[in-house]
Amino acid sequence: MSGIYVHIPFCKQACHYCNFHFSTQLERKSQLVDSIISEIHWRNSYLKDVNIQTIYFGGGTPSLLSQQELSDILEAIRSEYQISSTAEITLEANPDDLSKDKLASLHQLGINRLSIGVQSFFQEDLEYMNRSHNASQALDCIHQAHSQGFQNISIDLIYGSPTTSDEMWQQNVQQALDLGIPHLSCYALTVEPKTALAHFIKTQKSAEPDENAAARQFEYLVQQSTENNFLHYEISNFALPDQISQHNTNYWRGVPYIGIGPAAHSFDGDSRQWNVAHNAHYMQHVDAKDKNALYQIEKLSPQDKTNEYIMTALRTMWGLDLDKIEVEEHKDSIAQAAQKYIDQGLIKTEAQHYIITEKGKFLADGIASELFV
Repeated sequence: MSGIYVHIPFCKQACHYCNFHFSTQLERKSQLVDSIISEIHWRNSYLKDVNIQTIYFGGGTPSLLSQQELSDILEAIRSEYQISSTAEITLEANPDDLSKDKLASLHQLGINRLSIGVQSFFQEDLEYMNRSHNASQALDCIHQAHSQGFQNISIDLIYGSPTTSDEMWQQNVQQALDLGIPHLSCYALTVEPKTALAHFIKTQKSAEPDENAAARQFEYLVQQSTENNFLHYEISNFALPDQISQHNTNYWRGVPYIGIGPAAHSFDGDSRQWNVAHNAHYMQHVDAKDKNALYQIEKLSPQDKTNEYIMTALRTMWGLDLDKIEVEEHKDSIAQAAQKYIDQGLIKTEAQHYIITEKGKFLADGIASELFV
C-alpha cells in the first residue's frame, strides 16, 4: 500500500500566498524531467518489493508537463516498482492547462484522478491570489474533465481571504456541490514568511486575513458538506464515501512513501529524508549520484514517531489509536493530556481512539501539540 510522490517544481507564475518550492523559469524543464527519471532508477531500492497503490504528481504545476514527459516518468516508475492494477494516479492541475486535448492525453496515460487548483470561482479572489487562470476557466475545466471521462476529481478552494465575503464563500461551496465534485480540499488563507502576501501585508498594501471570517466560513463548509453526505475525513478534506484520497490518507496514517524531485520528502517508517530544494543543485547531484548532497536524512526516535503520529492521526476522522503507540509511558502521557479536551468536548473517545470533535477541528493543530510527549 505504499505510494510514490513526484514533485514538479514549475509554475507559470507565482501565487502570492505560496511558499512551496517552484520556479517560473521553464527553460530547463526537460532537463529536470530527465533528472527525475534518473532518480527513479537510482533510488529503486527505497521501497523494494512492495506494492505501490498510489502515484501522485504534485508541485508546482504538474499539468505543465507534456504528454511525453509524463509518459516517460510513468514508464520509469512502472519499470522499477510493482504498481497495483487499481492504483490511484493523481495529477495536480491548473484550470488553464486543462484543454480538451490535454485531458484526453492525461486519460490515455492512465491518470485517473485530478486535483484541480480552482481556489475560487470569483475573479476578484483569483486576481488577489495572482492565479494564472480566470473565473471562466475555473468553471469550464470541470465540465471539460467530465466530458473526457474524469469522475474522480478534487478541487482546492481557499477561504478566509480579505476578498472573500461570507456570501461569496457560500456560493463557492454551492458551485462545487452543483458541479458534482466528489472531493474538496479547502484551506484557510495563511500568511507564510517570505511570500508576496507577507510583503503586501507588512507594507500595508493588503489587509490581513480575518480569523473570525475564516472560522465562520469553515463552519459553513463543514455544515454544507455534511448535509450533502460528504465525510469530513481530514481537517481540510471532504469526500463522498468512495472518493477519499488514498494517497493523502496513507500519508496521514503513516504508510511509507518515496518522494522524487527537488524538495520531495520520503518516509520508510523509521526515518524521513528530503531532497535539496534547488533545481540546479538537484540536477547536479542526481547526475553525479551524490547521495550526501542530494538529500538529508533524519532518523526518528520513539518520541519523534509518537509525536508525528499524534499530529497526523488527530487530523483524521479515524483519530489516534492508542494501540499504535509503542511506548507505554507515551500512552499514559497522551491520556492524561487529552482529558481536559475531552472535558471541553473537543475530543471524543471511541474504544482506544481519540478523535477530534467538530467543535475542536479548527483547533486541531494546537490540541495535537499539547498531547506531544
